[in-house]
Amino acid sequence: MPVSRLTVSCILRSFRSSGKRHLILTGDRGSGKSTLLRALARELDLAGLPGITTWAEKRKGVWLKEHLTGKAVEIGHFDPSLPGPENRMQPDPEALTGFGAAALRRAAQAPRAWVSVDEIGYLETTFPAYCDAIRELLDHKRVLAAVRLQKLPFLQEICSRADTFCINLDAPLGQQGCVIMASGLGRRFGGNKLLADLAGKPLIQYILDATEDTFARRVVVTRHPEVAELCRAQGIEVVLHSQPWRSDTVRLGMEALGTSALQGVMFCPADQPLLEQDTVRALALWGACLPGRIRRTIWQGKPGAPVLFPAWAFEELLYLPQGKGGGAVAKQHPDQVDFLEACSAAELADVDRPEDLELLRQRIKS
Repeated sequence: MPVSRLTVSCILRSFRSSGKRHLILTGDRGSGKSTLLRALARELDLAGLPGITTWAEKRKGVWLKEHLTGKAVEIGHFDPSLPGPENRMQPDPEALTGFGAAALRRAAQAPRAWVSVDEIGYLETTFPAYCDAIRELLDHKRVLAAVRLQKLPFLQEICSRADTFCINLDAPLGQQGCVIMASGLGRRFGGNKLLADLAGKPLIQYILDATEDTFARRVVVTRHPEVAELCRAQGIEVVLHSQPWRSDTVRLGMEALGTSALQGVMFCPADQPLLEQDTVRALALWGACLPGRIRRTIWQGKPGAPVLFPAWAFEELLYLPQGKGGGAVAKQHPDQVDFLEACSAAELADVDRPEDLELLRQRIKS
């Protein structure tokens, strides 16, 4: 998924919900770490943070600038004799262990709660004094940082700290699936509500749009041939069935996804049209960055959908009690459930009756 579609709002909602102390962006060269770091700092109102910025000039060198003093020094120079194509900068030990480490220590003693470090790469990992200064910073401040994605012990240590929310911008949403639950019979509505018009679009189109370009696999599970036709016309995988129970819908969706390669599966109701794409992606990002727990939306203490389940829950979802949905798994493991606050009550409102749809029409008009 392109990083440009991972909004600042989505990132901050996931980060704040996680309760973690530090926010770290990692990724390969050109992944957009620095640009996104600056956007996050603006949104957090963290302009003028203490800390450091490093940058490289191709085939020349690498420089480090201290924010507090504005002073910059060269911490590495290009060495054509080094094997390429990466890591061909020769570090300057004095610049890193002297000025660089001192700049980090000054940032750790600054009165601001947050510090910015852009970025940490392979040059720094070769000098224990500099690495220790980074550790001290992480122990004393909240750190907004960019870290180069390389298999180096110190970089991996930073990104895997228990107090860190780390986003891999090369694959920010990981390998997750989505099941759109579209099998309701619409008895209270008086017919197939999923094709009812809402502001010029069929009701189901809203969840199709909200879940677009987010998941490794996505499937719509429905009893309605017209819904299946609409989805297939957009290239969306469909399971058309005649099974009677909600548990059947869950199972058929899981089987269609093929969950062996997935780290999580999100279940989204098809009749919740004001659910925002930002909320879907915030849940998915949270699950990708910190896998292993059930994540669901909530509004003022009332849990709602969608719900994201980790891999350990897949077996239970496949063998639900007759007539039960995924909520039964969440209720069985209340200590494994975390919540993401919805943007509004309207996001979690579903359409059961014609009057529900009319209320949403009025809300959209206003």
